[in-house]
Amino acid sequence: MNSGILLVDKPGGMTSHDVVARVRRLAGTRKVGHAGTLDPMATGLLLIGVNSATRLLHHLVGLDKEYLATVRLGAATTTDDAEGEIVELAPAEVVAAIGDEAIRDGMLRLTGELDQVPSSVSAVKVDGRRAYDRVRDGEQVELAARRVTVTAFDLLDVRRADAAIDLDVRVACTSGTYVRALARDLGAALGAGGHLTALRRTRVGGFEVAEAATLASLEADGVAAALMSPADAAARALPVVSVSPDDARDLGHGKRIAAPADAVGTMAAIDGDRLVAVVERRGDTLKVVTGFPQDYE
Repeated sequence: MNSGILLVDKPGGMTSHDVVARVRRLAGTRKVGHAGTLDPMATGLLLIGVNSATRLLHHLVGLDKEYLATVRLGAATTTDDAEGEIVELAPAEVVAAIGDEAIRDGMLRLTGELDQVPSSVSAVKVDGRRAYDRVRDGEQVELAARRVTVTAFDLLDVRRADAAIDLDVRVACTSGTYVRALARDLGAALGAGGHLTALRRTRVGGFEVAEAATLASLEADGVAAALMSPADAAARALPVVSVSPDDARDLGHGKRIAAPADAVGTMAAIDGDRLVAVVERRGDTLKVVTGFPQDYE
């Protein structure tokens, strides 16, 4: 089995770890990981690394992301989504009084740089343990706010019922942003409570869900046919510096090479169609940050 990055359209009802376990079985290797967890309720794009390409995942996890989601106004839940218990239910007349303009204004206030408090059942680690594990054990968890950027929070559709308003939205944001928290904070700002009822990740950096394989197609056609080469995947996420076979050999041995004049920051060093290393500029040289010996050999 070659190494590479697999784009998977995760179905609802499965954890990201469930998908990784399925790919491990189909690929016949234990060396499989993912970049960026999706909740079991969520669907959409999951980036999975196979074999030595798992080394690339660290450089993909921080890419910006885009989602389609449904926010329900009128009720707040323990988890900020539909899987939690309702802890606040707004009177029907309060919900009915929320106009479209107020909704748009509330969404605008949640666009740009924000200090966002993650959901208490998020995957954020508290003293080495996931917050959701602590909540599951009965602990009260209060997480610190973190700076995130929401570049788009667009209203696509509004559907009104007796005591609820469903909003279909599009969110583009930096890594680490919780769409559940946007739903919670929008509902709170409008005085009615809010939570997420649907979430689909449509983009991670330069990777689109339209390119992704389903688990059914992987079962039918195998993993190898759907793998994106490490070089192609790295080129979508990082600037590329082309290196000669001699420089590739030196990088493969952990040596530094001379940096091109225009080399800046962290880059993917590629020899032909092979990802040799992720490198960064140090003075007049390029230093290996992450090597890919299996891909080079």
